[in-house]
Amino acid sequence: MTASNPKGNTESLSWHSYGITNVGKVRKHNEDSLLERSEAGMWVVADGMGGHDGGDVASQMIVNSLKKVHEGISLERYIDDVEDKLIDVNKKLIQKASESSKRTTIGSTVVMMLAYDKYCVYLWAGDSRLYRLRDNELRQMTTDHSQVEQYVEQGLISREEAAVHPHGNMITRAVGAAQNFFLDMDIQEMKKGDRYLLCSDGLTKHTLDFEFEEMLGKGSAEEICKELIDLTLDRGAGDNVTAIVIDID
Repeated sequence: MTASNPKGNTESLSWHSYGITNVGKVRKHNEDSLLERSEAGMWVVADGMGGHDGGDVASQMIVNSLKKVHEGISLERYIDDVEDKLIDVNKKLIQKASESSKRTTIGSTVVMMLAYDKYCVYLWAGDSRLYRLRDNELRQMTTDHSQVEQYVEQGLISREEAAVHPHGNMITRAVGAAQNFFLDMDIQEMKKGDRYLLCSDGLTKHTLDFEFEEMLGKGSAEEICKELIDLTLDRGAGDNVTAIVIDID
């Protein structure tokens, strides 16, 4: 989908995107959800946890809630509305989990990007990621909320060791995981030619950053998305996998 910058900035930017989600080769149900709203400059990837009737419900609640957010008259208002929706989903998921006989957490990671005027805002909780390719240089824009990321930051293990650590699936923040929920957020100016990738950890488990850099450097958003999913499936796809590629024109 393609959308123009509705704000009329003198250096007008537009954007188009393509997204895919796939159940993978091991799981029976897809607990990932995605949302593409190019007309509103909004893209979301949510990776549910809690098993069928749990994780898929959580990720879908996030996506369905954010479908209702209006772009608004200011970036500040837009961000506030998004945060309010996710805080409300967090409350509902905790309530839903408390009423379940299993008493398990029903939650979901979330990573989202908002394009507004010449700015890009990204918000996240968990280990779903946002990458940016600018001038052929790849950068991971988000920092995982995970146990192994904490180990790396504390100098206990290397980045290479983190990739195969047995605690790799342990996340430290998610929608539905705790009463005191909050998102990390950052903002930057976009440039024409920027390419962004939002993805669940089902993709990053099977693909290295240098491969992302190489693959994102060529082809259309649709071609790259399909290539990323196909590569993950070829490598076993032990988890659900979701990717959205966004081009800034």
